[in-house]
Amino acid sequence: MQTTLSDSARQLPRAEEADSILRTCVHCGFCNATCPTYQLLGDELDGPRGRIYLIKQVLEGNEVTQKTQQHLDRCLSCRNCETTCPSGVDYHNLLDIGRAVVDAAVPRPVGQRLLREGLRTLVPHPELFKGLVSSGQVFRALLPGTLQSKLPRSAPPAKPRPTTRHARQVLMLEGCVQPGLSPNTNAAAARVLDRLGISVTPSREAGCCGAVDYHLDAQAAGLDRARHNIDAWWPSIEKGAEAIVQTASGCGAFIKDYGHLLRSDPAYAEKARTVSALAKDLIEVLRDEPLEQLGIHSAQRLAFHCPCTLQHAQKLGGAVEALLTRLGFNLTTVPDGHLCCGSAGTYSLTQPELARQLRDNKMNALESGYPEVIVTANIGCQSHLDGAGRTPVRHWIELVEAALP
Repeated sequence: MQTTLSDSARQLPRAEEADSILRTCVHCGFCNATCPTYQLLGDELDGPRGRIYLIKQVLEGNEVTQKTQQHLDRCLSCRNCETTCPSGVDYHNLLDIGRAVVDAAVPRPVGQRLLREGLRTLVPHPELFKGLVSSGQVFRALLPGTLQSKLPRSAPPAKPRPTTRHARQVLMLEGCVQPGLSPNTNAAAARVLDRLGISVTPSREAGCCGAVDYHLDAQAAGLDRARHNIDAWWPSIEKGAEAIVQTASGCGAFIKDYGHLLRSDPAYAEKARTVSALAKDLIEVLRDEPLEQLGIHSAQRLAFHCPCTLQHAQKLGGAVEALLTRLGFNLTTVPDGHLCCGSAGTYSLTQPELARQLRDNKMNALESGYPEVIVTANIGCQSHLDGAGRTPVRHWIELVEAALP
């Protein structure tokens, strides 16, 4: 695709990157075939090809409107289009560049602005979020149905974590909402790792990965959180921590992007590359370990929802399914497993109607094989799907830990 960036666009810090990505696109439209919002809405501008064209227009100096912003907002950032694209278009980075320009040019309505600022104030703070969830549970019966569906139906309390005792050490990102919505997930991961001779080194200073700010009109704040986490992890990295483990694939996808997003920061570029290289989803650690020697075996019937951030962003589709099958779990077939569930970080709150349609479609697919439980690898997907009030949804590591002898 030929582009002619405007003079103002050429001054953008990522102008060269945007121009390169735009020129990669051949406008073939294969991406629309797997785009969830295009499938729902049938509008060219609500598919990747149309959004790329909108961003091209913006960067070439054409008028930016609320309609432009709306079409970009409707994108889930699921990156399914990247998996489909035969030309290797780096769509998510182009979208980030385009959104920043559009959001700077188009003021949002007050309601949208308050919602986004509220989410950025609340979500990245685990204790504040956990307190709000606890209060919500107390007053659950008084809340409207839309809010009730955001609260966990039943979250097993976190069991005690093992002490640090092994030579092999990993760090673990605790996450923002997971301690409040699914407090046992990280504890279960730590206990399984401990049985394999791997200790989780506590890292209390590290906080939100930065994705919430970055994707809600505050990219600079998101990158500041990334720098804070790098500083928090660095002493343990210097002491030999072999990985930074995430049990939430959404966080993992963003941390693996630190090296790219901070490549122009002279103080953090090298450290960011190191952190991204050490970042591993839990499945990347466990799939190479001798889990069979732990005596785990279960014939439980499961449906696995592979989050977009695991299969499209981290290219780990099939990895969890293979491990669960190794351990004896009975996995059902899930039609259209490549499609997004509609969670997409805060998308279920900023675009509730589309998110609900996608969730219902995904639940129909997941339940088609009549599983006892649905498992996933990302807290956002877990909470969103479980909010349908149908088949229970949990993180896969909790079922593995429960099957330990």
